[in-house]
Amino acid sequence: MASDSQMMCLVVKDCKQVFQDMDSLVDVGGGTGIIANTILAAFPHLKCTVLDLPHVVANMPDTENLKYVGGDMFHSIPSANAILFKHVLHNWSDEDCAKILKRCREAIEDKNEGRKGKVLIIDIVLDRDEEEADMTEVKLIFDVAMMAVATGRQRTEKEWEKLFIEAGFMNYKITPLFGLRSLIQVFP
Repeated sequence: MASDSQMMCLVVKDCKQVFQDMDSLVDVGGGTGIIANTILAAFPHLKCTVLDLPHVVANMPDTENLKYVGGDMFHSIPSANAILFKHVLHNWSDEDCAKILKRCREAIEDKNEGRKGKVLIIDIVLDRDEEEADMTEVKLIFDVAMMAVATGRQRTEKEWEKLFIEAGFMNYKITPLFGLRSLIQVFP
């Protein structure tokens, strides 16, 4: 996962507008902070938090703009303008994803200013109309792998949409990035 996170340089370069207007971001399941550091290199004004299991972030050093928090995404996610998941939600069942997304909804609402943020998901979206047949086949192989090793799976756009609605979100935008991945922006 850490080596795959190096591709975030391309996401940040190609999707600058996604990150420009935010002040804070939480990288859920962000491990050692490779993604957060990549984003901070391009947007040093951001305040980033990496949320991961306590034993994963126990000895990670905080900096001025990067904080590590040990916790459980099913119980609480720190407040921020944006919550980022890179290849996390496909590990979980629809029921668990809905729970996680509800925590995100709570975390991006600013109770004081009434400002709402967004959720950023980098993951596979099955059955996109514009994709090549061989890409669909590879994505389906990943789907089978997720079902075999975890309770999760890859999802179609309609399946993602159903999860977003169940969690209380009203709108989303999918941008194919490169290869198998898409960037999904989810809005309240």
